[in-house]
Amino acid sequence: MEHPMKKTWIVVADEAIARLLEVDDRILKPVEELTDPDAHAKAAEMRHDAHGRRGNSITASAGEAELHQEGQRFAKQVAQRLAQFHQEGRFSSLKVVAAPRFLGYLRQAWSPQVAGIIADELDKDLVKASFDELEKRLLPAHA
Repeated sequence: MEHPMKKTWIVVADEAIARLLEVDDRILKPVEELTDPDAHAKAAEMRHDAHGRRGNSITASAGEAELHQEGQRFAKQVAQRLAQFHQEGRFSSLKVVAAPRFLGYLRQAWSPQVAGIIADELDKDLVKASFDELEKRLLPAHA
């Protein structure tokens, strides 16, 4: 049986998108992108409401609660996908870069196996960053 090389993956995520990336010789390669279309729609709706009708804080707080549940559900989905990939031996170390609130949801959702191999966490929303930006920020300059 071939001994697997140490592979590091990076997950860059927010409440709507999770980009799974593999670090290969100091280059990031996309593995998979998970999206939560409901979260996109709800976030757009929330922004629209914020600019439009004001003063209805009951609706706003109900919307917030819904966004929290949506975020937690998406975090579970991301955590399950990563647990599956880890079980398949696709990576042995994980870096997590997520919007602060979503990072909290992920921490609650990790399986013990995945939680045990997290090498680094960064509470920043870098989902829209380019690969170049991510490589500069996340991969050490010395190799």
